[in-house]
Amino acid sequence: MTGPLAVFDFGKTNSKLFVFAADGSLLDERRTKPVWHDFRGRSVLDDERLFAWMKGELADVVEAHGVTGLMISAHGCAFALVRGPDLLHPILDYEQEIPPSIAAVIDPLLPDFSETYTPWLPLGFSIARHIYWLETEEPAAFSATESILCYPQYWVWHFTGRPLAEWSYLGAHNQLWAPLKRDFSSLVDRMGWRAKFPEIAPAGAIVGETTVMLADGSTRQLAVHNGVHDSNAALAYYRMTGLTGFTLVSTGTWVIIINLDCPLEALDPERDMISNVTVNCEPAPSLRFMGGREYDLISDGWGKPISRGTVEAVMRRGVFAMPSWAAGGPFPETQGHIVGGDVEGEERAAVAALYVVMMTDLSLDLIRSDNLLVVDGGLAKLDLFTAMMAQLRPAQTVVRSTMSEGSATGAAALAFKALGLAPFRDETIAVEASRLEGLEAYRDRWRDMAERGRAAAKTGASANVNEGRRA
Repeated sequence: MTGPLAVFDFGKTNSKLFVFAADGSLLDERRTKPVWHDFRGRSVLDDERLFAWMKGELADVVEAHGVTGLMISAHGCAFALVRGPDLLHPILDYEQEIPPSIAAVIDPLLPDFSETYTPWLPLGFSIARHIYWLETEEPAAFSATESILCYPQYWVWHFTGRPLAEWSYLGAHNQLWAPLKRDFSSLVDRMGWRAKFPEIAPAGAIVGETTVMLADGSTRQLAVHNGVHDSNAALAYYRMTGLTGFTLVSTGTWVIIINLDCPLEALDPERDMISNVTVNCEPAPSLRFMGGREYDLISDGWGKPISRGTVEAVMRRGVFAMPSWAAGGPFPETQGHIVGGDVEGEERAAVAALYVVMMTDLSLDLIRSDNLLVVDGGLAKLDLFTAMMAQLRPAQTVVRSTMSEGSATGAAALAFKALGLAPFRDETIAVEASRLEGLEAYRDRWRDMAERGRAAAKTGASANVNEGRRA
């Protein structure tokens, strides 16, 4: 009989452990935060500290719940260089830019958008840039590398010793994968990296075992399943519950929007529109912005409720947060700022909430969403967010997840599928639209200002380039 499953779900901001029973019910939940520190001038993950937390919590839930399996879901943009049992360089923090001299070499080599459906992205949002950074500055470590492991597979390797790859992570805006060819991109062969990527196994497949030592010194053997990219795990979850023809709004540090019905030719590389890859290796038209991070920045970390009256008050005053407050997203040309007056406390949080709603609404239009709208993740818990989305998109049915952990639950669903189980059912519920006075007019004015700001920034950038050429 299949026992409970432990799922580690690694976000950029939070690391979580969930325990699911074979009937899909949630038995336990644990959380911590990843720690990043300096290593030779680079920000890297303290993986030893995180692994110590994982081992301790895993032993606890094995003893408490009789866990028999282990699955991993993880955020994008991270990788590891390994040889045998050794990690050759700590895992890089994707929120750091590569040196200009290195960017000048690798950026012109990145494949055309029509091949990878990934535009040029800053920082380490495309791990190809960070891979080349280490190849250049750590040549001994890179030369010794036997396997370049994506982040979920790093933990699979940590537990089993087996190096593997997986489609959804390879295809997550890494410049490493060509979705239409269902193969590595031309960049991988141009750089001579293909031999360093291990064999591909499907997400959820049983790929090994790990031994867990309990407090009394006894041990238990756990089956280890191949890991998955978090947003694609959420997409897989809703598809596996029977939903079709929907747009997923997966929320956390990032707001990632996936609409499988959007034609690839509609993707605009200038607006952070990309094609991810599903767990079945299908193209997955997507758009993303760092909505959770931006809300925290704009609101000064507000964590209390926001009243309808406060939202209406800042709308009447005409206070707007304009994009962008973090790298990436549909407005990479402009710098985030607030217009219309000073706001503090709950009013500032209301402006931040409106900003995330405005960005999500625009993004849905950009990705041609006119089907069922499924909101997952942290924002699904906020009635204010989902109700405003329903008000702004009356032609679409908006539903929200009642468990709000789509990536972890999707990872569990994939692991259970490998065991012949399908315990999850559609648990989404319809959202009732808010009736906020002036919300549509506020949206129209925000869009006009945002687009005019973008156009001015693009014109200014062009003018600066032309001025530089004349000089």
